[in-house]
Amino acid sequence: MFNAPAQDASLDIWLDYLLAIHPTEIDMGLGRVADVAERLGLRDLGATKVVTVAGTNGKGTTCAMVEQVLLLAGESVGVYSSPHMLKYNERVRINGKDVDDELFIQAFDAINQARGDISLSYFEFATLAGLYIFKAAKLDTVLLEVGLGGRLDAINIIDADIAVITSIDLDHQEYLGDTRESVGMEKAGILRANKPVIIGEPDLPACVVEYAHDLGAVIHRVGHEFSYSSEVTFWKFSGLQTMSDIPMPSLPLPNAATALALLELGWPQLSDDIVRKGIQEARLTGRLEVVSEQPLVLLDVAHNPHAARYLAKQLEKHQPKRLFALCGMLKDKDCRQVIEILASQVDVWAFTSLQTERSATGEALEKILMEQVQPMADAKHFDSVESAWRAIAAEISQGDVVIVFGSFYTVAEFKNIELGGRD
Repeated sequence: MFNAPAQDASLDIWLDYLLAIHPTEIDMGLGRVADVAERLGLRDLGATKVVTVAGTNGKGTTCAMVEQVLLLAGESVGVYSSPHMLKYNERVRINGKDVDDELFIQAFDAINQARGDISLSYFEFATLAGLYIFKAAKLDTVLLEVGLGGRLDAINIIDADIAVITSIDLDHQEYLGDTRESVGMEKAGILRANKPVIIGEPDLPACVVEYAHDLGAVIHRVGHEFSYSSEVTFWKFSGLQTMSDIPMPSLPLPNAATALALLELGWPQLSDDIVRKGIQEARLTGRLEVVSEQPLVLLDVAHNPHAARYLAKQLEKHQPKRLFALCGMLKDKDCRQVIEILASQVDVWAFTSLQTERSATGEALEKILMEQVQPMADAKHFDSVESAWRAIAAEISQGDVVIVFGSFYTVAEFKNIELGGRD
């Protein structure tokens, strides 16, 4: 039996407690978390407009663009996302700022008292804390990013005013199934009757369309109800209205189009100028993030085949003298396919183990490349992101590009090296 933290306990002590009291970090199902949410009055956020965002990739970037536009328009906005990169506080933002420790502690304490003998997972505590903080703040809009799937994710205890599905591909197969159809149906679990859903996935499984129609959800689908096209520095959006000459975003264009489709449906009063400015200005840590210009060092959390294909396409724009890849991945991901997608572009590989039990070893990743993908590749393995970076840093020269990718853990550990170097 674990005793609840004392009133003056730190956020770290609370987080350790949450990990200790529930045996599994991921425990799918809505029964327990819904019961506790009912006790706290969190199933309904009142006058706040709620948007739930699911998808294999693109959830965070879509939310970031919508958030930036709404903030420029003077709206009060909350964003719930996961996982965090460097600090737990990143999971809940209000008006563009991470929530402080005190608010999390207050929320955890209230949830812990309300749950009684109901066991909640770490993620369920996080979700309820976000809802608790948002409800107290009485915000205009809340953007809720689904952690895993949709149908059984803790976020789905809330009935969203608008649902969004950014993309559908294979990931988390042990929970969501091993076909695009099964993954799509899990994500479609966030849809509600007579409510709109924005779908940014161009190759939508037919079963998702059928489910949405049978449910009575109002579909706004890329390639049907909205579309987009791009030139070199500008792009065009066509939906309920047409907007031309939009500056290219720093975040992925397909997600920008999804964000714009959401904005014109949910906030038709917004001016074109604010929409253009917000989408262009939006940034998100670890999404083709530039941390050095000379040589160019990019960070990207790409960790599944869908994200790797997008990353490969973006890297084509750089045409470096040599492309170095610092890659660390989790062993439950499709490591072989991710490596295979990027293998033809990478000149030098540095594979690394990560500081988590879920990590694939650097040696195992190197073995996948050398035995299954590219036997003559230039590759080495390392025990840490720091040692891999030191080896690359000693070798790179003008005109080279480095991509650090493979997991949120990889990017976070690299950013800790960078931050440590500047302190």
